[in-house]
Amino acid sequence: MSKLLQNNEILLRALEPEDLDILYEWENDTDLWKYGSSLSPFSRFALRQYLIYAQQDIYQTKQLRLMIVLREGNRRIGTVDLYDFEPFHGRAGVGILLDQKYRNQGYGFKSLELLEEYAFNFLKLHQLYAFIPEPNVASIRLFKKAEFECTAILKDWMSLQQVFVNVFVMQKFNTGKNQ
Repeated sequence: MSKLLQNNEILLRALEPEDLDILYEWENDTDLWKYGSSLSPFSRFALRQYLIYAQQDIYQTKQLRLMIVLREGNRRIGTVDLYDFEPFHGRAGVGILLDQKYRNQGYGFKSLELLEEYAFNFLKLHQLYAFIPEPNVASIRLFKKAEFECTAILKDWMSLQQVFVNVFVMQKFNTGKNQ
């Protein structure tokens, strides 16, 4: 396995068919829907199809989801995503999900570091970005710690429980020192 997607604590790996049950649990956690774009449950069939589709190249699918795995015990603790991959424009969106049990332990930051290294040094992207709802304070804090900067605020962009909230556009540019 490449050293590119791992450090001494975690590794980012491709999704496997064995990940179906944990993905089913995370994707159907209604507490997380408010921060994303999910509006309804995912079936096992739909996720099984997604796992097949996810094996294709990022240049074909324009997205890449990687499982975050703790090296010790080989425990799956979350996922990181590159989405809306635009190689011509040199950018991709970033998403991250950590299982509740593994939050606030530094794993999100370490996962973003590995994903950033892959995106900037291997894919040669110019920038990464994330759209984060204002009430998602933990994600805002995580992306700021990873040196993403808030470059725009989309006013009343998302509806959360019948209240419209702002969404922060967070960006990080490949300045060459990210390498």
